[in-house]
Amino acid sequence: MSIGEMLAATVPMARTLNLEFLETTPEKAVVTLPDQSEYHNHVGGPHAGAMFTLGETASGTIVLAAFGDQLSRAVPLAVSAEIAYKKLAMGPVTATATLGRPAADVVAELDAGERPEFPVTIEIRRGDGAVTGEMTVVWTLRPNG
Repeated sequence: MSIGEMLAATVPMARTLNLEFLETTPEKAVVTLPDQSEYHNHVGGPHAGAMFTLGETASGTIVLAAFGDQLSRAVPLAVSAEIAYKKLAMGPVTATATLGRPAADVVAELDAGERPEFPVTIEIRRGDGAVTGEMTVVWTLRPNG
């Protein structure tokens, strides 16, 4: 099962919004929110909450891709999130997430008994390539036990 399939199966909001997982690597995750009228706002584009969920899901996707091998000893948790809506989003929108720190540095902190935090940056774009949103989600790996 791919990470996208796993998230769609285990995270109800990802399933509810019919998010499409286009690319998942430890370096980049790309997730699309299809254009769906039931999730539109008052101007006919995707609702801000749907775009937030898209970005947060893309961030969680890359976290699982980069740190999936650490799940036996740590739980990934979102610590904080910030989003800026830059331009009107219309039609389908795509979120691209990237890690803000090298994964090896995060794992080294975990190895040292620390609870590492690391940012994931996300750009949300509409079909014509314009950036409609920028988001940062800070994650931690909370050691088990």
